[in-house]
Amino acid sequence: MSVRFDLPGELSASAPPEARGVARDEVRLLVASPSAVHHTVFSALGDHLRPGDLLVVNTSGTLPAAVDARRGGHAVVVHFSTELDDGAWVIELRAPGGPLLDGRAGERLDLPGGASLTLLAEHVPGRARLWQAAASVPVPGLLAASGRPIRYGYVPRAWPLSDYQTVFAREPGSAEMPSAARPFTDALVTRLVTEGVLVAPLLLHTGVSSLETGEPPQAERFRVPATTAALVSWVRTRGGRVIAVGTTAARALESAAEGTSEGWTDLVLGPDRPARVVDGIVTGLHAPDASHLLLLEAVAGPELVQRAYDAAVDHRYLWHEFGDVSLLLRR
Repeated sequence: MSVRFDLPGELSASAPPEARGVARDEVRLLVASPSAVHHTVFSALGDHLRPGDLLVVNTSGTLPAAVDARRGGHAVVVHFSTELDDGAWVIELRAPGGPLLDGRAGERLDLPGGASLTLLAEHVPGRARLWQAAASVPVPGLLAASGRPIRYGYVPRAWPLSDYQTVFAREPGSAEMPSAARPFTDALVTRLVTEGVLVAPLLLHTGVSSLETGEPPQAERFRVPATTAALVSWVRTRGGRVIAVGTTAARALESAAEGTSEGWTDLVLGPDRPARVVDGIVTGLHAPDASHLLLLEAVAGPELVQRAYDAAVDHRYLWHEFGDVSLLLRR
């Protein structure tokens, strides 16, 4: 990763913008292209798009994926990340200080309502952060009854699940919000469409984002509808730009370009695999060690991403899921 910057702690957004008196679509927007860096608000997104550009959005909804548990008499939190094809779940065990790395195969944890969770095996052999686990009850019902949205230390208090949903959310399945789309509102989408900007859906259920430094992104379930793939091709042949709303949408689009439109993707975009389909990306601001930065470099190039992040720090943008947003355009 070539992008380097220091993130002051006070630039982490600690609450939804609405709690700060800012409407969803009035968060700040940094627009970076090869020609310039602009500072505006998200409701003015249309000023930086053209008729015939295509926004591709993720319709995955956020799960209340954090559940309190008891482990040998001690309180822990289980983050339910991803459901596997065999019905097991990828989970992360956490304490207030961060992930717990001392799990053991066969270990049993007590969940609310008399349910239990059994650790089966390390999800990635040799890495003890994520585990494959089996619950004694259906997990969707458990989450509905006892779960809450995942949050990290920079968000000190709980917020309702509705604050973690985007206007496009239709199919629950993401452990954490596909947050790049959070600033969109019904009114803004309507205005963009009437101005000739196209919008197309896809689905990617994102897992937990708390990757350790150097840990590659995990495989995620995705689906790119045939109509969306056809529209992407149509737009590109006519000179329009394909703009992914979020790293999740970019990963799904580029995975479909590999020849598979549905299933699991383990594609990692970066220096060895630059973006081939995506011309730009609407994205939140990511931490200095986040693997998402490699994906941004694959879309927009490291020099442009570095200029954008330097400008975001200098102009005091806010980071993370409740923060400000950028639009990176490589052409």
